[in-house]
Amino acid sequence: MPAPQRKLHLTNSGGRDATVLFGSLKARRGARLGLPGKTVRFRRFVSAAASGLHAALAEAHGEEYGEALVDADPEIDLELVGRPLGETAQVYLAHDGEVLHSPPSWVEVLYGPDGEEKGRRPPEDREGNVNDDLPVRWTGRKIGKREAIRRFVFTRTLQLTHQDGLTYDYLHGIAKELAEEEVLVMMGGGPKGRDPLIFQTNGSPYRGFLEGRVDGARYQLLLHLSNMELKRPEEPAGEGETP
Repeated sequence: MPAPQRKLHLTNSGGRDATVLFGSLKARRGARLGLPGKTVRFRRFVSAAASGLHAALAEAHGEEYGEALVDADPEIDLELVGRPLGETAQVYLAHDGEVLHSPPSWVEVLYGPDGEEKGRRPPEDREGNVNDDLPVRWTGRKIGKREAIRRFVFTRTLQLTHQDGLTYDYLHGIAKELAEEEVLVMMGGGPKGRDPLIFQTNGSPYRGFLEGRVDGARYQLLLHLSNMELKRPEEPAGEGETP
């Protein structure tokens, strides 16, 4: 069970809404690195200095500097390479490698379905639409579980939980309906449920797919989030065929 953190307004197939809780599922504990009873510590070391990069070596020894690497190891700065790194600070570099002393201006790049750039514009603030005021709406568009996992890449899963007896009955009923049909139902944001789900200001837009699981009195209601659909590439038309 996740630790509920936030509330959202949810509608069901009958158009009724309720405020429920949601939180992220706990990730399964992965394999631990190292030997039993031993603590693994990660450290970072300097692997190269500016004088050992390709541009500096090419300027000092010419493009064909292979012999210089064999004879004298000019790419290794013995004063810097191998030193342990402590805390670091992030800096922005211009295209010529100069340090930027003020944050760069962000530009939103628009791409078409074919991957070609369509245009650029200043980024626009995108307000979140998942909260305890705006309902996440049941669209009625259902998709089989097998088809869903082949068509969409799910990047995140949230679990919806009840906060009292009434919302228990409400969520259990939704989970039972979906489990019996063995489908996922698409959930949308906005006044008519046609908008993607955005959980915070300027957050990523997601398609929401609600899945229900029931085991007697116990239920699990999962909201799977996806921002990528898998599509088969179009095959080029043969000679004499119309694409």
